[in-house]
Amino acid sequence: MESSCPKAQNPYEDGMLLFREKIPSDWLPKVLANLPAMLIDHAHLERKAATTSINLEKYHELYHRIDELNAIAMEELQHFQLLLALLKRRQIPFGPPLKSPWITGLMKSIRHGVRQQSIDHLICCALIEGRSCEKFQILGEALKPIDIELADLYAGLVESEGNHYATYLLMAKEMDEVETRNRLNYYLDLDAELIRNPNPLPTLH
Repeated sequence: MESSCPKAQNPYEDGMLLFREKIPSDWLPKVLANLPAMLIDHAHLERKAATTSINLEKYHELYHRIDELNAIAMEELQHFQLLLALLKRRQIPFGPPLKSPWITGLMKSIRHGVRQQSIDHLICCALIEGRSCEKFQILGEALKPIDIELADLYAGLVESEGNHYATYLLMAKEMDEVETRNRLNYYLDLDAELIRNPNPLPTLH
């Protein structure tokens, strides 16, 4: 199956987000050895993704995209519920989220000023969804011989995450294509820098 997720090549191509750094080699073994913690972290990320999509509705440049943002929020909430049900079936107690230095580093870089902030916020959302798409594909394959239920879960989420990252990036491009290209270059460099930093926690990101 051909990937619908970002590839590490050019920074911008037909609305696609293309990464400049691969996922660290220690990430997959770490999360596979700590699946309950990773699943709890994933559930929190789906919850945060839903609230983030709703939060984007505060930008007046996106008022005409309210229906799309609501649809994304509802889909993310469905994923959150899916994860909660999985945790319950497996008798994994829901716990607090783990801190992601990668996500924190991205979000801290968002500029102030309505137009700048909205473009940066959309690009950060695209990056998060894009990395999720990439990692869900990896998990879907790696889990097949270990846990077919989880393998199917992650394989089934790939398309949704890919659609979300493309949608967010295209929303930013619609607002200002030149500024989006400039900021995407900045954020792809930042993503590459942040993802290289060691993270001992079994987080999705």
